[in-house]
Amino acid sequence: MSTAVRHFPLYIGGERIDTGERAYGLSVRTVLDPGSADTVRLLHLLREGSEAELHANPHVLCSAALAAPEHGQDALRAAAAAVPRLREIPLEARIGCVQDLHQAFLDHREELSHILRMEGCPKRLAEAQSHVLLDLVRPESLAHARSLLRQEITTPRHTIVLQRQPDGVVCIDPPANTPGTGLVAALALLAGNALVIRVPRSCASSLSYALHEILIPVLEAHGLPAGALNVLCGDYEVLMEQWLESPLANSIYYFGSSERGLALERKCVALGKKAILELSGNDGVLVWEDADLDHATAALLESFYGSGQGCIIPKYAIAHPAIADQLFDRLRTAAAALRPGDPERSDTVLSPVLRATAFHRCLAESLAAGATKICGGTQIDLRGEPDPQGLFIEPTVVRVEGFEQAENVPAVREETFFPLLSVVVPGDGPGLLDRCIAFLNANKYGLRNSLWTEDPKVIERFSVAVANGGLLKVNDSHVSHVSCLPDFGGTGHSGGTHGELAYPFLRTSRLQAVATATSRAHPWEAAVGAPSAEV
Repeated sequence: MSTAVRHFPLYIGGERIDTGERAYGLSVRTVLDPGSADTVRLLHLLREGSEAELHANPHVLCSAALAAPEHGQDALRAAAAAVPRLREIPLEARIGCVQDLHQAFLDHREELSHILRMEGCPKRLAEAQSHVLLDLVRPESLAHARSLLRQEITTPRHTIVLQRQPDGVVCIDPPANTPGTGLVAALALLAGNALVIRVPRSCASSLSYALHEILIPVLEAHGLPAGALNVLCGDYEVLMEQWLESPLANSIYYFGSSERGLALERKCVALGKKAILELSGNDGVLVWEDADLDHATAALLESFYGSGQGCIIPKYAIAHPAIADQLFDRLRTAAAALRPGDPERSDTVLSPVLRATAFHRCLAESLAAGATKICGGTQIDLRGEPDPQGLFIEPTVVRVEGFEQAENVPAVREETFFPLLSVVVPGDGPGLLDRCIAFLNANKYGLRNSLWTEDPKVIERFSVAVANGGLLKVNDSHVSHVSCLPDFGGTGHSGGTHGELAYPFLRTSRLQAVATATSRAHPWEAAVGAPSAEV
C-alpha cells in the first residue's frame, strides 16, 4: 500500500498550530539506498527545497511543525489548566474514552504498521507493536486498570476507598528508536493527568500519525478538556529544560539511556518533581538442563530482533553445562538462517546497525577477556554478503566459561545495542541454581529475566529468589506481551531508585485513602477505643 505524505501541526490546548519550521520523517530507504537518485535529491531538497518538492520525494513520509520555545510554555499552561477539569471526570468516563481507542487502533492498524515498516521497523516487530497497543486497551485490560485505580473495602465501622490521585501535568519523552511507546505512556490519561508529549524530530512519522489520526480524534469525540493532550515536535534539550524549570510540570516520563536517565532523576528530586524512568536493559535468560531446547533457542533468537536494538530483548543467557553444547549447535544453525532484508517488504527481523564501530569494539574486548566466538561477527550488506561498509551485522553468539570470567566480559555485564548474544556456561557442582540466581541478581540493570525448565521446584526457586527485574518470564517468549501486564518497568539502572513493573497510570498517580464512618461513635471513643469493663 502507499501512504500519502501528511503534514502534522503542533497540538496545544485543543488547537492545531502550524509553524514555519519543519521536521521530516524519512523512509529507511535513505539508509538502505544512500546512493540512489531519490536519496541524493532528497539531501539537496532538505537544504533548499520547497515543502511541495519534499512531499513529492518518495523517501519523505511526513512533515511535522517544529515547536519554538514559546510553544513549549503554551503547552505546559494548557495542560495545567486542564488538570482540575480532568479530575472532575469520573473514572468510568475516562476508561470509556480509552476503551474507544481499541476500535480506532483496529481501523488504523494496517496503515500504522506500514508506516512503522517504512521507518525501518521490521515487519514482524511492527505487527507485534500493533498487537501490544490493541491489547492494552482491551476491555479486560481496562477492567484490570479500574481495579488498580479504585478499590473499596468494608470494615465494621468504615467504608474505605483506596483511590489514585493524578500527578497533574505529565511530560513524556519517548525513545527515538521506538517512538510508539509514547502511546503506551499516554495511558497516564486513565489516572486523570494532562499530558505533554514530545515527538522526536529524528523519527516523527509513526508517533505523529498515531497521535493525530488515532488518539486525538478519540479524545476530542469524548469532549475531554482542551489541554488534556498536547503534542510538540521539538528538540530534547529545549523541552526538557522547560519541563525541569517549570513549576507547572509535575512528572517527567523519560525513555532513554541509563546514564542520561539517572542524571535526570537526580535533577528531578532536587526540584521536587517525579521522574518515571524507562532506561537501558541487559536481560538474562536461564536455560536449565531439562529445558525444551527448541523453544528456548527460539526465545534466545529474540536477541537479534531489530538487530539487538531494543531494551526488552535477551542480551545474555546462562546455559546449564549439561545442555550447553546442544544449545550452541542450535543457536549456530538458527542464527545463520537470519538474513537481512527490506523491512517494508520482508519478514526479516534484522535492522540496519548504525553503531558498527561500537559492535566491533565490544566484540573484540569480550574476546580479549576470554569469550569465544561461536558464529557471526561480520558486517554484511542487504543481500547478506560480507561488506566492511555494510549496514547489517551477522547475528553473533559468544561463549563465556564460568561466572568469574563473565564478570570481565563487556558483552555480558553491559547493555549491548547490536546483534550480540553472550552465553555463559557455569561450572557444574553443588548449589548451581543458587549461583545462577545470584549472577542474575547481580546485574545492575533490571528489566526482565527468563527461565526455561520443566522442574516445578526450579520454577518456584527462580520466582521467589530472583529479585532483579520488573518482569519474570517462565517457559515463554522473552519479548512477548502478556495480557493485563505492562511492557515496561524495571529495577536498578533500568528504572532508577523507585523502579518497578510500570503501569503508566499507577506511576503517574499517588495512592489516597478515604475512610467514611458507617456507625456513630464519639471521636474520643473512636480514637482510644471503648472503655474496658474491667477498668
